[in-house]
Amino acid sequence: MSKKNIIITGTSRGIGYEMVSILAEMGHNILALSRNENPVSALKLKNVTSFPFDISKKDHIDKVVDFVSTEWEHVDVLINNAGALLNKPFSESTVEDFRKVYEVNVFGVAEVTRVLLSFMDKNSHVLNISSMGGIQGSMKFPGLAAYSSSKGALITLTELLAEEFKDNGPSFNVLALGAVQTEMLEEAFPGYEAPVSAKQMAGYIADFSLHGHNLYNGKVLQVSNSTP
Repeated sequence: MSKKNIIITGTSRGIGYEMVSILAEMGHNILALSRNENPVSALKLKNVTSFPFDISKKDHIDKVVDFVSTEWEHVDVLINNAGALLNKPFSESTVEDFRKVYEVNVFGVAEVTRVLLSFMDKNSHVLNISSMGGIQGSMKFPGLAAYSSSKGALITLTELLAEEFKDNGPSFNVLALGAVQTEMLEEAFPGYEAPVSAKQMAGYIADFSLHGHNLYNGKVLQVSNSTP
């Protein structure tokens, strides 16, 4: 397999953190982006670059563009994994609560993708990480109105971008994840033990990011064997 240039957001913990090691060990170049760069930096992987990154801040996104322009000139895979969770009763939620979640889960993803499009081509793949909570008709849970609705918006955004760029690429797909044993799951469902580990899911996503666009474009795949 040829060496790929891969950008992953949300890499300080959980699935994103595990993906960095998995893809780096395959020999790919990784740009690992998270507000806390220390966990990835501590790995000391020679083909991994990391720096502090807040997906809701324009100057941070501009830094990513500068890095790609200078160091890579081309992006093969973008994995939009960063996510913000709010577990709060709707009656107590404010518009600012919703705005903070959407800034990360929808607006930030859209902007990162938009500014990197000029570095991608027909063979590139944008993989967005959503949730089963964003699937129409799936089981819904109290307190997750902002989170699950934002993940539903991300699914629709992915489908729209796939249509808009179907002629010249890149390909766009979205994975709706079920329960995975991560810190975020513990925040949403305290005490719940998921049947899938972060490393297991990271392996699946890493493989799909490299090969999934050969068979899929504009598709949402439900990756879940449990409820939630």
